[in-house]
Amino acid sequence: MRRSADLAVSSALARTDGPVTMVIDSTGLKMFGRGEWHLEKHGGTARRCWRKLHLAVDPATGAILASALTGNEEGDASLVDPLLDQVTGPIGSVLADGAYDGEPVYRAVAERAPDTEVIIPLRATAVPSDTAESAPTLRDHHIQTIKERGRLGWQRAVQCGRRSLVEVAILRSTVLIGRSLRARTPPARKAEAKAACAVINRMTSLGMPDSRKVV
Repeated sequence: MRRSADLAVSSALARTDGPVTMVIDSTGLKMFGRGEWHLEKHGGTARRCWRKLHLAVDPATGAILASALTGNEEGDASLVDPLLDQVTGPIGSVLADGAYDGEPVYRAVAERAPDTEVIIPLRATAVPSDTAESAPTLRDHHIQTIKERGRLGWQRAVQCGRRSLVEVAILRSTVLIGRSLRARTPPARKAEAKAACAVINRMTSLGMPDSRKVV
């Protein structure tokens, strides 16, 4: 495990052909302190803390396109830029949940790919930008659509339900890899998380179940 910090994992977890859809979300990974034997022998209390694993998933294939491991102090929205940088091909659309709502995320996506569609549920307190009348942003258009059609109408128009597919990828990682980190140092933990994503992609590429609804 001590050597894992030097483990080389390709920064591009998955290769893409053509514009790809990215669904972004994060999950918590448990990180343990001293072991049970040490606590039983020397006393003290168990110390557990968490790290956040940020993922960008292709809903069409289930492949993890990008990942980043951070501390709890890192906001979800601040990781959008690093995740975008890991994707080698063109990006068609970016989907995320309401925690990512805000012009900084739209701006980060526009700087990487100006024509990319951004689909993020707006907060209840969302208001149009100062330039909404003269030069409306993509977020302004979403606000206007919700005003005209209602939130459910907007969700149907932009196919917002695709966001749920990133939760399937997170569940897959939980089942196959687990919810805890075993490495001791920050560089080794990042290498461990990246390697876990690469393993999940390899297993996903071997085949996915073909589910059908039975009436």
